[in-house]
Amino acid sequence: MAKILISGGAGFIGSHLAENLAQLENEVVILDNMDLYYDIGIKRKNIELVLKNKNCSFVEGDILDKEQLDNIVKDGIEFIFHEAAQPGVRASVDNPLKPNEVNVKGTLNILEVARKNDVKRVINASSSSVYGRVEYLPFDENHPTQPLSPYGVSKLVAEHYTRVYNELYGIPTVSLRYFTVYGPRMRPDLAIPIFTKALIKGESPTIFGNGDQTRDLTYIEDIVSANLMLLKTSGADGEILNIGGGKRVTVNQLFEYLKQLIGSDIEPIYGEEIKGDAKHTLSDVGKAEKLIGYKPTIDIETGLERFVKWYKSNLDFYPY
Repeated sequence: MAKILISGGAGFIGSHLAENLAQLENEVVILDNMDLYYDIGIKRKNIELVLKNKNCSFVEGDILDKEQLDNIVKDGIEFIFHEAAQPGVRASVDNPLKPNEVNVKGTLNILEVARKNDVKRVINASSSSVYGRVEYLPFDENHPTQPLSPYGVSKLVAEHYTRVYNELYGIPTVSLRYFTVYGPRMRPDLAIPIFTKALIKGESPTIFGNGDQTRDLTYIEDIVSANLMLLKTSGADGEILNIGGGKRVTVNQLFEYLKQLIGSDIEPIYGEEIKGDAKHTLSDVGKAEKLIGYKPTIDIETGLERFVKWYKSNLDFYPY
C-alpha cells in the first residue's frame, strides 16, 4: 500500500483516479481548492462519493500554497498524481494570466516539494492542447508543439519543467498528454454533457464552427488505467506519453451519436468558431504501449452509450 497525493482530486479525472487507487488499498490524500470555474456542487458530489472509501481523505487547499503543500507531502507521500490545473482553452483566451499562474507556478510547487521530500514519482497530467497546429496525423510525441491558446502554452511549459526536474534532480517524473477525456462526472462545460443535456430537454445546442473539426475521445476508464500503470513501472520515467483513444470523430458525428442514443430529432445551431480551439486531434499511443503497456479499451460508441446511461440515471448531478 502506497501513500498517494492527488492534486485536483475533486475534479473529474482526479476523483475517478482517487476511487480506483483507494480500492487498491492505497492511502489517498485529495487536495483541491474547489475553484469556482464550474459549479462547485459537482466537486462536492465527487468528494462525497470518493470519501465513502475509508482509505481516502480530503484537504481543501491550493497548489499555489507551497507551505501547505510541503506539510502534506512530508507526511509520507510516496507518489503524486498532479491533476490540478486551470482548465479551459476558451477561458484562457479571455484570461491568459490565470492558467500561467496555476498550471506553471503550481506545477513548479509540486515538483519542488517532491524534490525536497524524495517522492518516488510525480505523474503530471498534460494535454493534447500542447500540439496545436497540425502538421500530420496522428500526433506522435515528436510532432511539433505549437499551442493555439494560453492554456496549451501553460501545459507545455509545465511539461518542460517536469522533464527538467527529472534530468537535473533525478526525480522520477512522467507527463501524460490526455486527449479529450469523457465519461461519468465529466466537466459540464464540454461538448458531450452540453449536447446530452440539450437533447434530453428538447433544445438545440450550439456547435461552434461547421462541426467538421475532429476529436480523439478517451474514456475515463482508459485514462485511469494509464495512471495506475505508473505505480508499478519505472520504464517511462523522464518521458512524455500520449494517452488517447486512437480514433477520432467529427463534432457533427458526435452529435449524431448522441441523438441516436437519446432518441431525439433535434438539430443543432451553428455558431462562430472559437479562438484557440484545435482543428483536429488524433493520438498515436505506440510509445505508451511500448513503455507502460497502455492500450485504449473503450471505443467511442461504447463510451458514449455508458455516459448517456449514467447521465439519465443521474439527472441531478449537473445543475439545470
